[in-house]
Amino acid sequence: MKGKKIKSKKGFTLIELLVVIAIIAILSVVVILTLNPAELLRQSRDSNRISDFSVMKSAVAFYLASVSTPVIGTSTWCYQGIATASSSANGCGSYFLQASGTLAGAACTSATCFATSTSRAIDGTGWIPIPFSTITAGGSPISQLPIDPTNSGNNFYAYEASSTGLVFKMATQMESQKYSASGTNDVVSTDGGINNNMYEQGSNVKM
Repeated sequence: MKGKKIKSKKGFTLIELLVVIAIIAILSVVVILTLNPAELLRQSRDSNRISDFSVMKSAVAFYLASVSTPVIGTSTWCYQGIATASSSANGCGSYFLQASGTLAGAACTSATCFATSTSRAIDGTGWIPIPFSTITAGGSPISQLPIDPTNSGNNFYAYEASSTGLVFKMATQMESQKYSASGTNDVVSTDGGINNNMYEQGSNVKM
């Protein structure tokens, strides 16, 4: 009888394993650099900002159309959305609630800060001083005021209104390259506003 040939199973050599590991590592680095997780998070927050402004623009328009004597805020004043427990103008941080109406973030001599507990209220005591809760036909279109996803440093929501003509504007900064000036989805320099570094929405973005 002829002896049966035993087939030996050959595994990967150490060199082959190292080559595969190296290729996987290189591909992982390429994917990370291409996707840029940090930029994707910034884009996600910017998308939230754009969505919040769309909702608020509609909410303010609904309020103006629903009440006979609307109150939208003190003429030419800006209200920022950063929550603070301080009642002092200097306690508002680097970005104060301005009387200048520029939404540029410069300090002002007088301002109104909002306590954390009431900063998102819809009864007129929040950072947007509109009493949405007074709408009788259908009730308020929102349950609370939105705030910036990070709500710190240069990232905050601001609101400006004028009792003359009942016009208003909201402004915020974009974080991501995609939505910033010259980005693929540039919204700050194409929104028609006066500040090419901030995203502005409202019934009068030229305020």
